[in-house]
Amino acid sequence: MFKKTLFQLHWFFGITAGLVLALMGITGAAVSFQDEILRALNPSVLSVEKRDAGVLPPAELVRTLEATEGKTVSMLWVESESGNAARVFFTPPPGERRGQMRYFDPYTGRYMGDAVGQDFFGFVLQLHRFLAMGETGRQITGACTLILVFFCLSGLYLRWPRQVANWRVWLTLDWRKKGRSFNWDLHSVFGTWCLLAYLLAALTGLSWSYDWYSRGLTKLLSDAPQNERMRKRGPPPAGPAPVANYDAIWSSIYSNAGPGLSAYNIRMPAVAGQPATVYYLLKNSPHDRALNQINLDPATGEVKSHEQYASKSFKAQVLTSLYALHTGSYFGLIGRIILTISSVLMPLFFITGWLLYLDRRRKKRQVRDARNGLATTPSNAPAWLIGFASQSGFAEQLAWQTAGQLQAAGLAVKVQSLANVTQDELRQSQHALFVVSTFGDGEAPDSARGFERSVLGQELSLKCMNYAVLALGDRQYPHFCGFARRLHFWLTNQGGTPLFAPVEVDSGDSVALQHWQQQLGQLTGHAPTAAWPTAQYEHWTLSRRSLLNPGSSGSGVYLLGLTAPAPHTWQAGDLVEVLPRNAPQAIEHFLDGMGLMGSEGVVVDGLAQPLNRALAGRQLPDNRSHMVGLHAQALVDALVPLGMREYSIASIASDGALELIVRQERHPDGSLGLGSGWLTEYAAIGSGIRLRLRRNSGFHLPDAPVPLILLGNGTGLAGLRSLLKARIADGQQRNWLLFGERNIAHDYLCQDELQGWLASGDLAVLDLAFSRDQEEKIYVQDRLRESADALRKWLADGAAIYVCGSLQGMAAGVDQVLHEVLGTEAVERLIEQGRYRRDVY
Repeated sequence: MFKKTLFQLHWFFGITAGLVLALMGITGAAVSFQDEILRALNPSVLSVEKRDAGVLPPAELVRTLEATEGKTVSMLWVESESGNAARVFFTPPPGERRGQMRYFDPYTGRYMGDAVGQDFFGFVLQLHRFLAMGETGRQITGACTLILVFFCLSGLYLRWPRQVANWRVWLTLDWRKKGRSFNWDLHSVFGTWCLLAYLLAALTGLSWSYDWYSRGLTKLLSDAPQNERMRKRGPPPAGPAPVANYDAIWSSIYSNAGPGLSAYNIRMPAVAGQPATVYYLLKNSPHDRALNQINLDPATGEVKSHEQYASKSFKAQVLTSLYALHTGSYFGLIGRIILTISSVLMPLFFITGWLLYLDRRRKKRQVRDARNGLATTPSNAPAWLIGFASQSGFAEQLAWQTAGQLQAAGLAVKVQSLANVTQDELRQSQHALFVVSTFGDGEAPDSARGFERSVLGQELSLKCMNYAVLALGDRQYPHFCGFARRLHFWLTNQGGTPLFAPVEVDSGDSVALQHWQQQLGQLTGHAPTAAWPTAQYEHWTLSRRSLLNPGSSGSGVYLLGLTAPAPHTWQAGDLVEVLPRNAPQAIEHFLDGMGLMGSEGVVVDGLAQPLNRALAGRQLPDNRSHMVGLHAQALVDALVPLGMREYSIASIASDGALELIVRQERHPDGSLGLGSGWLTEYAAIGSGIRLRLRRNSGFHLPDAPVPLILLGNGTGLAGLRSLLKARIADGQQRNWLLFGERNIAHDYLCQDELQGWLASGDLAVLDLAFSRDQEEKIYVQDRLRESADALRKWLADGAAIYVCGSLQGMAAGVDQVLHEVLGTEAVERLIEQGRYRRDVY
């Protein structure tokens, strides 16, 4: 909770105070080398010729300057051997704080003229300190400076990696990343580089923003805080002008500073009776603000006090050097360059912070739009309850499409997951539609397991309910549509009246779905205008293919990269449906002995094409005897189109490519499986792959940034990889991955990537189970059992569990261990809370 609150404050302040800090950074960088820039722009004004005789003493300089200008000198800054022009300030007119400033040659007392660019830098400095808004601006910049300190400390805490001693984790940027991942790297890595510079600039800069802060620093650092002069604002006090004996003043300066004098600054008091202040630098001073201070009587030159920088304690030296620390000159030229670069980078954090914020907003908006895509229909009639139970997201999609058809007929609808449907809602519903899938061998989807346990096992009077069931399943499993059939049986036994017989859909059968639409049309009196729109298959380009497990004793596993014809987006956890193609060899074998040529023309879906191309998309039966003698068109018409193959997406949209991790399936005769063979061997690099994206909301990341426990084996790494990439892009580092395969030497899929995430702290824990590297086989579920205490701790911290891989092996074993360690009731509660999610096959 603390980390979540800190994160919320970090981004909130970032999108509010970030703009002011960006402006302060740019303006601060602009004035960092102000003196050098002005000298480059005004070489004839700010540079003088050095003379062996040396600079004139103050008395002669003042007489010459006052005689020429007709004004009284109030401040004099002279550098003895630098070749820079000296500066003089004259007494300000009544009511003003500072008088006119002029440059002059300290060797002759001649005025040098006005420097170009001073007004610009003066305005930039006003922006930097006060936003050019006076006292109001000072309060704003002061508050933003305090927020900068918060940014530094909270940002450090939020990105604190597991391997804190690994410098690469802190300071290296992965230039291969794209989109949100790259923006996060820019924000966090460059933030780490600039951290100390920003803290130094902020902690010193606050002394010019707040008097209470300045007094606190003085009390904390000064050797004699009670004698420190406080900065005063407002016009100078009124009174008679002071009398100045510059010969006496110079005598005191030289006698106290000695021959090592490099520069001096004489500041006359505003009125008589007050001491003059002289700041001077020595040739061996460590930096340009290592000032020594003399307070003396301007009329006699009598020294009242003398503070030498070298004689002060270290903390008092730091107090004297606040400005040098703020600009970096305390550390020489390198320090100034570092502070300037960090200041220039300040807008980077505002920009990347906004991009990250907008990306989070976009994702939340997509989720909200997907769930609230229906318009409000004004009606006093009770709403139709549409309950769905979905494992991969298809049932949820169909539930919303069902709701859309009913709403088009003027009916009010209420769409809910069965996990959220209560007994009271069932009792009160006069009309209900249930769109439910069956998971595995007759099981309820994970999200509906709590509903089946707590509702289907109860006696409930539903005599007022009229209902219908749309059942989704796969006939390759013995208990086809098992959960939907149990639901239908229970509803009937509780007195519910079926509106029509359950519609059972085998692997997305379009005919069955059209029948469901027609039945709804008869109920509502509003015939469907067209079949429900489905995502169209598009031709993506197979851009790359690499073997992930060379030398493995098992089948080859490939990482595939596919490029879209137009920009696409998807969420981590989503799926892709691929339409495979028969290999050319399989088509040649099928046509052998049929008396047909592959080049013969046929028509498919109104398009003319060669027979061999048409057969590439058709199921080719082993027994062809009943087809011998058919002409080409009749043969194509007699064959069933190939079904799609479903794969977990292994990348995120910001990667710039859709990636899959596919294992080659081998039949007993050694031939490759249809889908895996097409993707991993037969499809040429650069060829088109027909596919479509499919939302899988049941495997999306939690809305809240909770810890994540991910378990998978083999190609199940694909779905977990996309989740990890999305978490890393979002700056979430509390991720625990348990991954299993055969041998570490050959089957450690994506090894460099996983080890890199572990080293960077983006992966907090990595547990590996290579089953065949020891005599007794060890699987993912065994690693989970060994880490039972850590599992309980992570779950107590709000962690969610995600499982991706084989249902009968790994996933079933993980489920068994969870029941052993946590208890059945706790596991069911995790499922109901959406904290135990599975994408298994």
